[in-house]
Amino acid sequence: MTNIPMTVAGADALRAELKRLKTEERPRIIEAIADAREHGDLKENAEYHAAREQQSFCEGRIQEIEAKLANAQVIDVTKLTNEGKVIFGATVTVYNTKTEEEVTYRIVGDDEADIKKNLISVNSPISRALIGKMVDDVAVVATPSGEVEYEVVQVEYI
Repeated sequence: MTNIPMTVAGADALRAELKRLKTEERPRIIEAIADAREHGDLKENAEYHAAREQQSFCEGRIQEIEAKLANAQVIDVTKLTNEGKVIFGATVTVYNTKTEEEVTYRIVGDDEADIKKNLISVNSPISRALIGKMVDDVAVVATPSGEVEYEVVQVEYI
């Protein structure tokens, strides 16, 4: 399996979710299964089947997180020298030449991406166009409504 790029915050969030699943959710689900078994016939016991489904989901998510963390390449941009180049983990302020709006994005891993928080995936079209650019460079992004030009205004490693 290939390495999965991840910021320090993203890795910490996955570790926190894994801890919660193992220490809170898993015991709660096991207790719910035990309670449902006490109600008798398991074939027609909806509570039992719902608890088993929750257990299956929880165990699957635990395995998924453990695999991602095992293959994670955690990148801490705060320890890198800022040469003004857009890289994974950088916070980039861009100017849309068409709408004349400035927006700031942080380039993060797939699991961390949240456009509402201006966290964009390293695999998104905008990120792919910006990676490798320097301040004052123009990146062209192909969108369904046509090409959009973004000028790199500022690059921060925070």
